[in-house]
Amino acid sequence: MMALAMNAAVMLAALVLECAVGWPDALDRRIGHPVRWFGWIVTRVEPVANAPGAPRAVRIAAGGIFAIVLIVLAAAVGAGIARLVPAGAFGFIVSAVIAASLLAPRSLHDHVAAVGTAWRDGGLSAARAALSHIVGRNTRTLNESGIARAAIESLAENTSDGVTAPLFWGVLFGLPGLFAYKAVNTLDSMIGHRNARYEAFGKIAARIDDVANLIPARLTGAIFALCAGSGGALAAMGRDASRHRSPNAGWPESAMAGGLNIRLSGPREYDGVMRQEPWLNAGGRDPAMGDIGRALALYRRAVGMMGIMLAIIAAAAIV
Repeated sequence: MMALAMNAAVMLAALVLECAVGWPDALDRRIGHPVRWFGWIVTRVEPVANAPGAPRAVRIAAGGIFAIVLIVLAAAVGAGIARLVPAGAFGFIVSAVIAASLLAPRSLHDHVAAVGTAWRDGGLSAARAALSHIVGRNTRTLNESGIARAAIESLAENTSDGVTAPLFWGVLFGLPGLFAYKAVNTLDSMIGHRNARYEAFGKIAARIDDVANLIPARLTGAIFALCAGSGGALAAMGRDASRHRSPNAGWPESAMAGGLNIRLSGPREYDGVMRQEPWLNAGGRDPAMGDIGRALALYRRAVGMMGIMLAIIAAAAIV
């Protein structure tokens, strides 16, 4: 229990630090970002290990072995850092700074807010361009409602991936758990796609990501519903979360949709193919650009609630 409480204290400090300053540009220019280090490994190994002409079973096995090795390596790096960090206040600060680099509450907020700012300053084309930095779908033909919908969906889903899940695994297992989760999430974002190149090679990585986000996604939806103060959020989550193509993304997205009384998901275009996805909170209205600000306000309350939860867990070390 003491270790859990100490991990929660570190994660709380990391959350406050990332919300306050993010990942400084000066540091990014000098050493890059830890998540991009994982990405660098993936870009070097995948073209070699993912042989297009190999049998599907071989590609699945190769991708699975690579995913497991990278995740174990990431956990080992986290464990090594934790072992090297000195005890006391200085060690606590160092741990919090390192943990903050693997959280994304400020970055996520700023990227989504940039879509609304682009709309206000540059109109439809500028908003489409800003949105293209945070979503994988085709943004060139989206209207105002489509842009707002995509931005809010990205905010909801990435609250789980970029904030709740790393905090969850960091509290349970400290820096090793945090590093391992970010490796899992990076693998899924890079090779966990259902297309000809990655469907086989990234299959196991995608399944690992599904398992790693199982609890955090549902926890995120519950926090959104609590912070929305709306029975609509709980109703939409209970009714629609399982209808989403993802086993996890539907929970925070449906809670966000119900909390704001808008509809999310629905038809969208990926790689030139129109996908007829079901609506989440189908009875809600189509979102407008002003709803991005409302979604961000709900997001800020949710992040604040996570901080309170971490503080409660950390207080167990004192009681």
